[in-house]
Amino acid sequence: MDRGPAERARIGFGGHPFPRVAAQSGKGPLRMDNGRLWRDNGLTIVLLAVFALSIIGQLVTGWRAASTDAGRHGEAAPGLAGYLVSGDFLSAVFENWESEFLQMAAYVILTAVLFQRGSAESRDPDETTAEAEERERPRADSPWPTRRGPLLRLLYANSLGIALAALFIASFALHWWGSWRAAVDDAMRHGGQPPPALDYVADARFWFESLQNWQSEFLSTAALVVLTIFLRQRNSPESKPVHAPTAQTGG
Repeated sequence: MDRGPAERARIGFGGHPFPRVAAQSGKGPLRMDNGRLWRDNGLTIVLLAVFALSIIGQLVTGWRAASTDAGRHGEAAPGLAGYLVSGDFLSAVFENWESEFLQMAAYVILTAVLFQRGSAESRDPDETTAEAEERERPRADSPWPTRRGPLLRLLYANSLGIALAALFIASFALHWWGSWRAAVDDAMRHGGQPPPALDYVADARFWFESLQNWQSEFLSTAALVVLTIFLRQRNSPESKPVHAPTAQTGG
């Protein structure tokens, strides 16, 4: 059956609907419906906007603090561009990214094999094998990697944990690089011997920077797991329904 232009635009290729669009007055291309774009992606948009504001604020305030410190020691203040690529800034940024991606990678992997009865963040420890198999049963709209052979299916089945672990490793390496450069700058400023790059992997300063963040990340995650047993947040997917019993496991 031949469809009109409006119907074809709604259905899209292969029978899959496109996001809703609204025609502009007169001639010209169709435009995305901003309301639909916001409704479908508002969480990501807000989080990325807050991230952008936060890292810009970190850059500016860190630069001002570094300028003040340089003036206190009779040194030339760094330019903003110079501070952006300095060891101090890179270390401060990536030591936080490192801990966040470690937390998320560990959480995703641990929740695949461990349980916490009553928590909204856990699978049900009483789930039967048949129920688990039904939950993982292929569907007509399953992502394409699930239909492309056992190796690709295996990789896709663990792709979230792999991606988060890779982001952790990259952030860890960048934190090490930035922290080492900061240590070299500090040693040269005080007439000391700069540490070799590889030796710095075992340096107490580097691990102090990492572990001071790791401990807080795992504490906050444990707090979330336990608090969701007893407390609720209406409409949040991280919470059980308000009237759900305390013993119910999973959201």
